[in-house]
Amino acid sequence: MKLVAVSAGLSTPSSTRLLADRLTESARGELAAHDHEVETEVIELRELAVAVANHLVTGFPPPQLATAVDAVTGAHGLIAVTPVFTASYSGLFKSFFDLIDPDALTGTPVLIGATGGTARHSLILEHALRPLFAYLRATVVPTAVYAASEDWGSGGDEYTEGLPARIRRAAGELADLMAARPAEKTPEDEITSLERQLSDLRFD
Repeated sequence: MKLVAVSAGLSTPSSTRLLADRLTESARGELAAHDHEVETEVIELRELAVAVANHLVTGFPPPQLATAVDAVTGAHGLIAVTPVFTASYSGLFKSFFDLIDPDALTGTPVLIGATGGTARHSLILEHALRPLFAYLRATVVPTAVYAASEDWGSGGDEYTEGLPARIRRAAGELADLMAARPAEKTPEDEITSLERQLSDLRFD
């Protein structure tokens, strides 16, 4: 399996990248606990900003951007994390996913996350991110993760789950969907299956 995370953080270090890393490691751990081998990759959109802009203007993706798009569309599971800009996802985040074919993520399990300075922006997950991936026909996990500045290092209280607990729950949901989704067959798989069926035939 391949698990890809997309981080739209612009600063270094970035809380957006940190959240993407935490979610990726938690999901990888959940899959490994159930004997699923998983390869992980984190795509930093900050490094692709110029390439994304050029592609939107010219229609031709540079090799580095094409590789990133292929990684996202070929993933068995996707984690997408953006900082909040003007009560929505960042322009860079939206511009990158504008380059994804509308059918390329059909059925792909996706975990959405966002970071911001205040908890008041947490509804971005339901008002902006979830509709975006619904349009792309992805399967978005029930638990989305928003991390405000005060969430880092907080264990929550009797009314609210802390950030670590939300990360574990969301990552577990993503891992379950990835494990339950049948792997797509490659032409080589189909040939191997056909050869096996032919070898089982008896000729009298």
